[in-house]
Amino acid sequence: MLRLVRLAPLSLALLLAACGDGEPLLPANATLPDGGRYRGEVVDGLLQGNGRLDYRNGSWFVGTFKDGQLQGAGEWHGANGEQYLGEFQQGVFHGQGHLRDGNGGDYEGEFELGQFSGEGRFSQSGLIYRGEFKNNQFEGLGTLEWTDGSSFKGQFSQGQPQGQGVRTDEYGNQFSGQFEQGQLNGPGSFKSPDGDVYSGGFRDNQFHGQGRYQSADGDVWSGEFVAGALSGEGSFEGADGSRYLGQFSDWRYHGQGRLSLADGRQHSGTWQRGQRIRDEQGQALPDPLELGLLEQGRLLDTAIAALPASTPEIELYTLTLAGDGKQSVFMREADYVSNFLVERFASRGQITLINHRDHLTDRPLATRESLRRAIQALAERSGPEDLVFIYLTSHGSRSHELSLDQPRLQLADLPASTLAALLKPLHGRHKVLVISACYAGGFIPKLQDDKTLVITAARADRVSFGCSEENDFTYFGRALFAEALQQTDDLQRAFDLAKAAVAKREQAEGFEASEPQIWAPKAVLAHWRKLREQQAKAALSSTATDKTTANH
Repeated sequence: MLRLVRLAPLSLALLLAACGDGEPLLPANATLPDGGRYRGEVVDGLLQGNGRLDYRNGSWFVGTFKDGQLQGAGEWHGANGEQYLGEFQQGVFHGQGHLRDGNGGDYEGEFELGQFSGEGRFSQSGLIYRGEFKNNQFEGLGTLEWTDGSSFKGQFSQGQPQGQGVRTDEYGNQFSGQFEQGQLNGPGSFKSPDGDVYSGGFRDNQFHGQGRYQSADGDVWSGEFVAGALSGEGSFEGADGSRYLGQFSDWRYHGQGRLSLADGRQHSGTWQRGQRIRDEQGQALPDPLELGLLEQGRLLDTAIAALPASTPEIELYTLTLAGDGKQSVFMREADYVSNFLVERFASRGQITLINHRDHLTDRPLATRESLRRAIQALAERSGPEDLVFIYLTSHGSRSHELSLDQPRLQLADLPASTLAALLKPLHGRHKVLVISACYAGGFIPKLQDDKTLVITAARADRVSFGCSEENDFTYFGRALFAEALQQTDDLQRAFDLAKAAVAKREQAEGFEASEPQIWAPKAVLAHWRKLREQQAKAALSSTATDKTTANH
């Protein structure tokens, strides 16, 4: 709610009474009855012309008097630190002026009889308003900016957004339409920084009523929205050509509906939380969760069996993990990093553990036990000369726990101390461990040793950004793997580049800096360089052999 602190009307009427007919009470440069000291001219008992008045409480005024009152240009200083420079009329602020109220409030603009009225600019504790005022409140057209980077531009009434306007939140999302007491209600529109758009009904700043939502990728949801989500009758049109028509609950298929896939297949029946539980004849269907649980042992065994044994050369082994299965960005990022480490750094063996709502039957789960088994397998298949690269991406908590979340399952999260215990089989290996999560810097004290290089996306007490459903990367994941490590294979240099890129993006978007962290033992950096030098020599030797073969 937008409210302006009301300033008490300032009255400085200084009419002087006379003790006798025609006799001035005080000569110039005298003391007033209330103890104030005045320096200036007194005409017929009234303060007139230029002068200075000092009050017993420490406040003072210097400027022009007329008939005993402040009138015209002047400067006033209050006992509590208030300062005003500008115009007066009949003893009060009136006209153009600049007021500092002693509590951090700063107003510059038009006054009317002691109150903000007309065009002006107000700031206090980082909040800034520019626009029209009336009776000390925002009234009319204006722009209000909050300390978190959010803003509102449009119509105000009695200190609050009221009428047509555009609200931009701290994440860069824009809400446009008709506002009532600071809330968007009725027809309106929404646009995210990534290109998602919505048009339709709103209630209290949430999607509510008939509407249409389109993602930046081209997926479209249309129908009845309730409290911010598609719930009720609606449709979904996928960018891949799929289409669903029927009932929804919280964005997911729920109730009666028909799904048409791009390849022509159709599925009709009853849906529950996004899964079809009965076919069109009403027959119960197998639960994908139960099918997925039956597959999990085989999926992990297959992934471990695919790890090749070490050779006498220095090899790179990798493990990537996407922890939170409710958002696709973590799976996309983990898969990109796994493929990147193969293509860019010739990884010999890879394991990827994925939590995702749609991949329970075809991807090994990211749980503490599957991570333990994967780490044990890496310890057994790699040699003491090899290097292990581990990448973990998920949400993180203030208590320094990595989220492990698969919808419809209750998985334990991964605390820093537990991860340190799970890594013990790799104690003798040189390791690079990268954690992209909020508060990830809190993992470093538990994991750091002379053979473990640790990079985190944020400080122990800071959040990181970019973990939304439609993204392909978190901010830090993109900066490190899709940008910095494309330019250099020096790990310290790549971290420095990524940290600078993230800081620049966060500053541009008005976010508090995440401040990525690094613990970089010289032994690990040296072993990484040795690996890269060996790979470069092997590449040159292979090129020379190919040329010799071609010449013959």
